[in-house]
Amino acid sequence: MTNASTLVRAARRSRQLTQEQLADRAQIDQGSVSRSERGRDAGFNTIDRLLAGAGHRLYSAPTRRDDAATAAAEIRERLRGRDKDRALRALLQLNDNLLAEHGLVRGILGLAEPESTKDPVWDAAIAALVAWRLSEEGVPLPAWVDRQGRFLAEPRTLEVDPADPVPPPSEVPAEFAKRGVLAWRDTFASV
Repeated sequence: MTNASTLVRAARRSRQLTQEQLADRAQIDQGSVSRSERGRDAGFNTIDRLLAGAGHRLYSAPTRRDDAATAAAEIRERLRGRDKDRALRALLQLNDNLLAEHGLVRGILGLAEPESTKDPVWDAAIAALVAWRLSEEGVPLPAWVDRQGRFLAEPRTLEVDPADPVPPPSEVPAEFAKRGVLAWRDTFASV
């Protein structure tokens, strides 16, 4: 479940707005935008105004599972701490969350554009996973999964364990291969 700060930041960035531009549109001071994005001013009215200022609306979905934006924030934190094992666990949890939902609710888990993890391989992997699981369900893909920063120029692995062999193309899910992420299909098999 996306927290309010992630939601506001994602909405603002999806429209390529600065905090000042969003403040003008929402008729609120820029300091409130900044505090909201840091999780310090999360009153419903403030969040609603900021989302409306970015051209978004707040809806409720019948799920308590975390979405792609929340998973990306956790992956970013794990990578910052140089813990790729836990970053992979967060990616696998996103996979499980997507698989646990169906139809529109699955689509909602991939709707908000995640902030960058600061690692292009992981950014591409998140986009690949969302595109793969939403396509399986026949749900339209959000535009962010096909943005330029979600593809690698040269194919690479997630480099979680240097001893892991590189998977052959036949073992890489199509959406991962399309984005240049060499990940074993079996990695994403639910247990």
